[in-house]
Amino acid sequence: MAVDAHISDPYLAAVAETSKAACEQAISLIDSIAGTVGQGTTISPENLAEISKQQKILNTNLAQLRGVQRSAYVRARETKAQTAEGRHEVDVLHLQLQNLFYEQRHLEGEILACEGFEHSYQKLPLIPVEEFLALHPEHARDAAAHENEDDEAYENALMIARINHERAERETLEQQRLELQKRKQKLIAENKKRRDDLANLDKDLEKFIDAAKPIQKMFEKVT
Repeated sequence: MAVDAHISDPYLAAVAETSKAACEQAISLIDSIAGTVGQGTTISPENLAEISKQQKILNTNLAQLRGVQRSAYVRARETKAQTAEGRHEVDVLHLQLQNLFYEQRHLEGEILACEGFEHSYQKLPLIPVEEFLALHPEHARDAAAHENEDDEAYENALMIARINHERAERETLEQQRLELQKRKQKLIAENKKRRDDLANLDKDLEKFIDAAKPIQKMFEKVT
């Protein structure tokens, strides 16, 4: 198989074809000159004319060869530049792909960390599920009605409902605590007032006793 059969680039194919034609023409010219000189006679004008004609054809082929070679060289430089540009784009895309891989691994690690993270809501002293469903039967799951429902979605919704229930209970207890605190403060104030009243009563009683001592002495003299 000829070497030029594997050439797919049209510029290189033109160089190969022109080079082949110039080579054949050069060999033909050499053969013509050798045949004429080998006869040992003077070269006739016809032979000179034929040799000159073939030399002109060879010069034409050589000129064409230089032209297509120059075109192929320019084409090779353009291809080299395009290849370098393409390689740069591939390098940029490869770097971006590596960054995406790193980001993917980072996100996967974050997801695993989030999945294994023990949130504070998991430590809340929530009432048991059975007790909650007894208090709120509207959250009970009907297997027939929810057979196509996602179990995880239902569990999440149930947990949110239990947390909301716990918050409502705590808000109610907090309200009761505040009311009891107010009542306690009121009772403390009333007790203080009563102690103050008793203290004042003791003082008044002592004053009354002190004031009654002369009268008591008078009665003692009379008796």
